[in-house]
Amino acid sequence: MSHSLATALPSAETGPVICVVGARPNFMKMAPILRAMAAHAPPLPMLLVHTGQHYDKDMSDRLFEDLRLPRPDVNLEVGSGTHAIQTAEVMKRFEPIVEGYNPSCVVVVGDVNSTLACALVAVKKGVPVVHIEAGLRSYDRAMPEEINRILTDQISDRLYTTERTAEANLMREGIPPSRVCFAGNVMIDSVVFGRANARSAKDTLQASNMDAAVLLHPLGYGVVTLHRPSNVDHPDALRALLGVLAEVAVRLPLVFALHPRTRSNIDRFGLLDLIDPARMVLLPPQGYLEMLGLMADATLVLTDSGGLQEETTALGVPCLTLRENTERPITVEQGTNTLVGRDREAILAAVQEILAGRGKRGRLPEFWDGHAAERITADLFQWLTPRPANQAVGSV
Repeated sequence: MSHSLATALPSAETGPVICVVGARPNFMKMAPILRAMAAHAPPLPMLLVHTGQHYDKDMSDRLFEDLRLPRPDVNLEVGSGTHAIQTAEVMKRFEPIVEGYNPSCVVVVGDVNSTLACALVAVKKGVPVVHIEAGLRSYDRAMPEEINRILTDQISDRLYTTERTAEANLMREGIPPSRVCFAGNVMIDSVVFGRANARSAKDTLQASNMDAAVLLHPLGYGVVTLHRPSNVDHPDALRALLGVLAEVAVRLPLVFALHPRTRSNIDRFGLLDLIDPARMVLLPPQGYLEMLGLMADATLVLTDSGGLQEETTALGVPCLTLRENTERPITVEQGTNTLVGRDREAILAAVQEILAGRGKRGRLPEFWDGHAAERITADLFQWLTPRPANQAVGSV
């Protein structure tokens, strides 16, 4: 799928819909949106902007291929930095794009720094902001993502939610219902899209030159990911988690897909000796289809990722979230997720429950059906369509 700026625009005065991605989770959320916009009758003209907030060429190439994403029309190549530097640099580089293309709106997804930075630029330029995955709250303002979520929602003109409790969160923060549309979860659209082509766990291990014998354990295997600063940036916290994981690995072999930040800190803090390679397989960062396959066949997943909480619910795989809170409570209430924090006893007890066959299988929440992007696109097209002056902008 390819889109050029020569695509016919809705009117001479209105430019394309600018769609922004900045970090890996954004790709999974934006891919189905782009496909739905292209398939809509008429298609919505779009411009894909990659801020380059997180950028690894090999990993990005694999994501584009796995998700059937078009290549970005613009790559801002911002790179890493402190939150302030990164946010400021995205704003500085994104502003000329908004000025040059006069977009009909700017669509942002999720809660990374690029989400807030591009929303700020748009609103200050008088361009409507559309936030997909709005209203999620952990109520933990020590998380940078929570600040990004709250502020982006406050300045957005159209807010698409993944679960009904998200709208209640927005109402409490003074956002009128006319700006909100419950459309479902686009992350699940990507799970449905990618499930048929997911790589097998055996192929993934062999591709990384790892012994696939771990998959032959009678209880199966677990998948681990860790990347939250609160878990991996502090020696004591990371040491405690690796210690508990080592205990889990005695009962169930683990496949640990290492985030670069986590790998670096394990080495920096001298914690590699806590990992028994016979029981815990360490993998480099994995592509989307590889992770999907690893999780789909797993007995359980231990993670601090928000996205994996949703994906495991969609896959029906028990998930233990190594955090004290979640911005996705529906995965606990209806899905397969259990919050265990870094509490050793809670983690081991939850693992034992799962190994005994009593793990949560949950159910799919409302509108987690693979068609959220289609609902968003249909609503967005109607919302952008010129309407009589006496008709409210937020009405549908």
